[in-house]
Amino acid sequence: MSLLFIFNMMAANAQELDVLSLGTFHFAFYNMDVVKVEKEDQIDILDIQYQSEIENIVRKISKFKPSHIAIEAEPEKQSKIDSLYNEYLIGNYKLGRSETEQIGFRLAKQLGLEKLYCVNAWGKVSENVDQVLNDSIANQKFMDCFYNNPDSLLFYNPDNVFKSQGILEELRRLNTEENLEKDLGNYLISVFKYETENDEFFGVDFTTGWWFNRNLRIFRNIQKIDTKPGDKLFVIFGAGHMNLLNPLFDASPEYRLVKTNKYLK
Repeated sequence: MSLLFIFNMMAANAQELDVLSLGTFHFAFYNMDVVKVEKEDQIDILDIQYQSEIENIVRKISKFKPSHIAIEAEPEKQSKIDSLYNEYLIGNYKLGRSETEQIGFRLAKQLGLEKLYCVNAWGKVSENVDQVLNDSIANQKFMDCFYNNPDSLLFYNPDNVFKSQGILEELRRLNTEENLEKDLGNYLISVFKYETENDEFFGVDFTTGWWFNRNLRIFRNIQKIDTKPGDKLFVIFGAGHMNLLNPLFDASPEYRLVKTNKYLK
């Protein structure tokens, strides 16, 4: 093995940025996702017992010592997030229920970080998909398939455990490789196989824009964060996104994905 090859390998490794991703359930229970949590099954994370648990989770994650934190908010909201975070730093803002604030703001303050980075994005569907979705009759037919599909029997949707076993245990479950792989499989059934009279790949094109394109755009926003060698990145998003973001981090020569549950012991 030549010295030049070894040098190039060392240089490549030195440029990789360590990434810790945390897939979460939405603490505020917005119920805007396909899978919703009924009111009686929700928890109020502002209750003392959950606040204590969240503080413990933040302490665990802080051991990773990230220099940058990426959150599930659109770049257009950066100034608003900056303002809220700055108010929080000086004691003029009480944290809301979102995981962005409960975990992201707390962690950033504990580590003395100046800001959090808004990197969320929305997918772009193809023109043929857009045309169908803008037709009321065709759209209704598609949505009927979306919510009432025979593949629903195959849908992976394990019971959450945040109410019975706590937030930490739920986060551990959500961030296992097995859970993320099975979750990705949900995007390869149901509407993925939907066909119209004129387009046998309509469902494929819809899912490409709705989910795959969206997460590629999020990944691109993450790449735009100004970092330098030695920095570390913490990414906190809804757990479903990690079924694509994690493989992208793993495959990219720019990042080195660390095991999430190593820090959630």
